[in-house]
Amino acid sequence: MLKSRLIRILPLLATAILCATGIALGNWQTRRAEEKEAIAAVMQEQLRQAPVVLSGSQDFGRLRAFQKVKLKGQFARDWSLYLDNRPLYGVAGFYVLMPFKIDGSKQSVLVARGWLQRNPVERTKIPTLLTDQGIIEIEGVVRDQLDRTMQLGKSEILKPASIVQSVPFDDLRKQTGLAIVDKVLEQTSNASDGLIRDWPKPSAGSDKHRAYAFQWYGLALMAAIFFVVTGIRRGKNRK
Repeated sequence: MLKSRLIRILPLLATAILCATGIALGNWQTRRAEEKEAIAAVMQEQLRQAPVVLSGSQDFGRLRAFQKVKLKGQFARDWSLYLDNRPLYGVAGFYVLMPFKIDGSKQSVLVARGWLQRNPVERTKIPTLLTDQGIIEIEGVVRDQLDRTMQLGKSEILKPASIVQSVPFDDLRKQTGLAIVDKVLEQTSNASDGLIRDWPKPSAGSDKHRAYAFQWYGLALMAAIFFVVTGIRRGKNRK
């Protein structure tokens, strides 16, 4: 009797677990899609507005993500960094990063200046980087952080002109001695430096998440259908 009950209960439990798992993962993927769509809406609204002209007395750290901004200052030319594993158009390359000292302020901001192609023969060789001298004006979009990639192992100590996997703000402040805020500026203004400024959209991928959600919901539905069909067949066989 007990064995017979277990035989009837186990398929029900397995089906319930599969359905619950499929629905939970489908809901999670749906939330991720909605988050990215919300980011896209905020970003589009921010990009439609005129850029904020930041004065030296204003706090860059208070600016919102995706807000356009203009600011004056000068690059810390001896502190270029090359963020690795950033392909563009299927070509391997780096994001060129450099602190920018805001004119009339003690603050500095880390500027993602643009994309630079990696040397296909000598992977660690960096081409000569052209950087304006003196006080200049740049325009860009505020980001809370750079898009992350997978990193294996511990981060290396930051050094000028080094190829890095990530740039922790605390380490950057310690090594440069600059008061760098915990935000990044993706430069959009043109400059004669040969860098490409076709930045990836952080909101991309909502369709992918909805496709994954559909698959998980489909798995839950198929599990329920399979349980019902096999139950009907068992019932017929008993008769």
